[in-house]
Amino acid sequence: MFDFIDNLTLKVSNWALQGKGKMTDKEFIEKEIARWKNSPKRIMQIKGHLYYDNEHDILMRKRQVIGADGKLETVTNLPNNHIIDNQYGKLVNQKANYLLGQPITFSGENDKYTELVKDVLNDDFMAMLKEAGKDMMNGGVAWLYPYFKEDGSFAFRSFPAYEILPFWKDSQHTQLEMAVRLYLVMGYDGNEPTVIQKVEIFDLAGVHRYILDGEKLIPDVVNQDEMTESYVVNQRDGVTERLNWTRIPLIPLKYNKQESPLLKKVKNLQDGINIMLSDFQNNMEENTGNTILVLKNYDGEDLGQFRRNLSVFRAVKVSSREGVSGGVDTLEVTVNSENYKTIVDIFKKALIENGMGYDAKDDRLSGNPNEMNIQSMYSDIDLDANDMETELQAAFKDILWFVNTYLANTGQGSYENEDITVIFNRDILINESEAIDNCAKSVGIISDETIVAQHPWIDDPQEEMKRLEKQKQKQLEEQKKQFEATAYDPFDSDKGDDE
Repeated sequence: MFDFIDNLTLKVSNWALQGKGKMTDKEFIEKEIARWKNSPKRIMQIKGHLYYDNEHDILMRKRQVIGADGKLETVTNLPNNHIIDNQYGKLVNQKANYLLGQPITFSGENDKYTELVKDVLNDDFMAMLKEAGKDMMNGGVAWLYPYFKEDGSFAFRSFPAYEILPFWKDSQHTQLEMAVRLYLVMGYDGNEPTVIQKVEIFDLAGVHRYILDGEKLIPDVVNQDEMTESYVVNQRDGVTERLNWTRIPLIPLKYNKQESPLLKKVKNLQDGINIMLSDFQNNMEENTGNTILVLKNYDGEDLGQFRRNLSVFRAVKVSSREGVSGGVDTLEVTVNSENYKTIVDIFKKALIENGMGYDAKDDRLSGNPNEMNIQSMYSDIDLDANDMETELQAAFKDILWFVNTYLANTGQGSYENEDITVIFNRDILINESEAIDNCAKSVGIISDETIVAQHPWIDDPQEEMKRLEKQKQKQLEEQKKQFEATAYDPFDSDKGDDE
């Protein structure tokens, strides 16, 4: 082990080269960071976030024409528009809202445990999870980090894929050995602003902090004894207690089993849309460039002077030679907008299909928006959501392990063996009247709880069942009072007869 992280609990010997040129742990990590930093996989992850944020490759496109030697050359005197129609960003938002737009429901037999989980995985967690879902699609995977806030409350935050270099114990990527986080912060070198590359190494001993200087790791502390920072620090009776999780506190949220970004499926189609729209506007702005000019006896030095005279003076000087009158004829080049429209429509439709989204303006909704048509429109995004949900259900097992550990350590109870069901409420367009009618027809055939769960107005079936039970109890009490108020009392009647 090297000096800075003697307590780094890694099995680097399983990864580092054995034999010739055997590496130290530090050298191994430095080389892995250098290899990963500019790898095609990480570049695609970064591009996913850039494309979502309207930073597309079209912005770097240069206008080129065929030069005198027959090769393309860059020109600056022609329009060079960079039009972005961000269908990719729309697709990411669509999928995130479809699966994570509605609050997640937790259901279990132990009501106390269910309520404790809801308190930890609250509205703030749901909002964070939705944004992490977008990061998950942009990068193929996102990472949740459980931590304690300054006020002592337990929470989760997310890291994008391009910040985390994981080291897995197994080929299925189910157990982490350790992980490296690389992120940028703004700092100063004297009075000059500079970008600092920070590195955090996560293992069972805690977090080890470094600065990446070129390809070398240097400690990010003044005192090397402070190199390792525990995940949990408690202050009790003036005593500082440092604790660590028994697992690496990073939870992968995978978009799919391959951890492949959504952009990888649709980048060429998105670029094609941008190029077609930019080229169309370029052609419309070229003005005289849309017309080929045929010169006869032009009275000027060169074509450059001709273009200047035409642009500035709106006139061209010509002459007659050998009985042939000078003049300027034109050959019109028409820009057919329908061709561009057709190609863009084809690209957009292909992007939706390849990205497994849906078209909210689908013709199937205009005439007869019944359940069959709606399900047909949602079939692709529903299939993709099934894959995402499978991966997220696996992630929630890890999330609940950290929640259970937190509850046990804070004296709120041990719930290690408790079962809880995580229900994703998909935000799907439905024919509410038809769905409610089907629920009404199912009364007496299936349980009330199942019917409530399928009702389109219900987000939390358990909470609704409690409301129904409370409502029934109230109705019974009112009926009892009404009965007591109107009931016949034979003793009152006999008493009246005696008198």
